[in-house]
Amino acid sequence: MSPAGDRARAALHGLALGDALGMPTQMMSRPQIRAAFAVLDGFRPAAPDHPLAAGLAAGTITDDTEQALLLAGLLIQGAGHVDPETFAQALVQWEERMRAKGSLDLLGPSTKRAVTAVTAGVAVEEAGRFGTTNGAAMRVTPVGLLMPPTDLVALVDRVVEVSRVTHHTGVALAGAAAVAAAVSAGIEGSTVAQASVAAVEAARIGAERGHWVAGADVARRIGWAISLVDPARPEQSLEDIYQLVGTSLATQESVPAAFGVLAVFPDDPWRAMTAAASLGGDTDTVAAMVGAVAGACCGMSALPAAAIETVLRVNGLDLDAVAARLLALR
Repeated sequence: MSPAGDRARAALHGLALGDALGMPTQMMSRPQIRAAFAVLDGFRPAAPDHPLAAGLAAGTITDDTEQALLLAGLLIQGAGHVDPETFAQALVQWEERMRAKGSLDLLGPSTKRAVTAVTAGVAVEEAGRFGTTNGAAMRVTPVGLLMPPTDLVALVDRVVEVSRVTHHTGVALAGAAAVAAAVSAGIEGSTVAQASVAAVEAARIGAERGHWVAGADVARRIGWAISLVDPARPEQSLEDIYQLVGTSLATQESVPAAFGVLAVFPDDPWRAMTAAASLGGDTDTVAAMVGAVAGACCGMSALPAAAIETVLRVNGLDLDAVAARLLALR
């Protein structure tokens, strides 16, 4: 297998690993996670009373990986492109399937608002005009496999195409562009530090797209988050990310937080993912973004084989086939 093929596989596997690690801790505070799990060094089941993940077994993925694979399938079917209305309908159908299974982890606020608008007849260009949360960033990894980093404008164009129906704002597009560009750069051989540079530049481009909304600049916050941390002081760095950068659903918090964690553990994807899953807040999404970028930059050999086997078995996934088909369109 080519190095690019290996890294593309690792991006999807890293996404799923991070997502599953963060499943039982999502929407808990950092102190609550410490009290419940002490050191989170592997997969855990969700608590029976968890508001989103109650009853889920250890290693179960959430909407982050589910929606990324939904998008990947549409990109493959469309030879690299997605019709926004088709995507909106696919998201509605996905939620219906999840609801039928008894899942409580359904569409996020921006996506729910937008797809409801589209199904009611609102134009696609208007449906996502208030979408600022991190739903676009959490599911954008397939675009990083699809688009090379040599033309960031073209890459951001594709990010806009797959995001505008739900997240057509500069803030959300900047965050999604950052994740896609970092994954794409990693697949081409970039280190985490180099991929983060590409992320900042793509975020600058993405911020100029879509509708303007009040919100902090994602590109500058990524750079700030990276500057805050010190790999020699990981615990203090993680606390600073939690308290200063923030880990909420807001794109301008969770995306910079992910790049901050990556800067603390640039060569250790598993430690980066477990740290992200222990941060507090939107842990499944932050850890999924961390896993996708770390996997793309470090390759399959840096991911624990036993953890990969667990996630594939528990969720019935075939990520290698998806990665290969996306890379063939690159």
